[in-house]
Amino acid sequence: MPTPVLRSVHVHPVKAMRALARTEAEVQPWGLAGDRRWAVVDTAGKVVTQRRHPRMALATAEPLPDGGITLSAAGHAPLAVEVPHPSETVAVEIFEKHVEAVPATDAAAAWLSAYLEGEFRLVHMDAPEHRRPIDPDYALPGETVSFADGYPLLVAATSSLDALNSLIAQGDHAHEGPLPMNRFRPNLVIEGTSPWAEDGWTRLAVGEVTFRVARPCGRCVVTTTDQSSAERGKEPLRTLARHRKSDGRVIFGQNLVPEHTGTVRVGDEVKILD
Repeated sequence: MPTPVLRSVHVHPVKAMRALARTEAEVQPWGLAGDRRWAVVDTAGKVVTQRRHPRMALATAEPLPDGGITLSAAGHAPLAVEVPHPSETVAVEIFEKHVEAVPATDAAAAWLSAYLEGEFRLVHMDAPEHRRPIDPDYALPGETVSFADGYPLLVAATSSLDALNSLIAQGDHAHEGPLPMNRFRPNLVIEGTSPWAEDGWTRLAVGEVTFRVARPCGRCVVTTTDQSSAERGKEPLRTLARHRKSDGRVIFGQNLVPEHTGTVRVGDEVKILD
């Protein structure tokens, strides 16, 4: 078996929008730098994602040097959005938890509302005191996360995706496969491991950074969304439900919590510590 390495790194500047590949990324306590620091909310202040609006997959948020982003999508003029001044915050609900975030400009709200055909606004989370705690059943005291679903990072293995695609090919919806890794929206993708080896990991090192494996990642309808067309199918949830269930959830990938800060780089050696 070859030495496992970090094959790719991905950030999602606005939660639920298109993933961006990076050659390296800074690991902060609450996730990769620039990952899911922005989110889209509805009029009730609830974070919206591809679960409700699959077309979010077709919109891009490209980071700017000052920390802002440029929003772009087919048929819509690009819009540069500065990091909002933290003078006023609004309550934002994400998975029944409430956090404070800073609203972006009215122009950003208008852009999103036109693209998603509703009334939406863009919010930004940066101040450490505004980040939300990780589920205490799987966290150490003081560990937090930004707008990611529940944990700072998500890791997936190419060998496990290959194994999953083999199972999909044997099923009723084989025509939907093989699926690409972007269906699972990971931060870190590892190659050189055995299929499903991540089930047994508790700690790992990627280059200079070590991580605790918090728990397997439960998967939702977003994985059935083609990230290049926003169209939905049945896979991989149908096959995962038959072959990959834990505690009543279908699973793929593992949630990670950094043990310290540092930088991860494509090509870094991956060591399974425990």
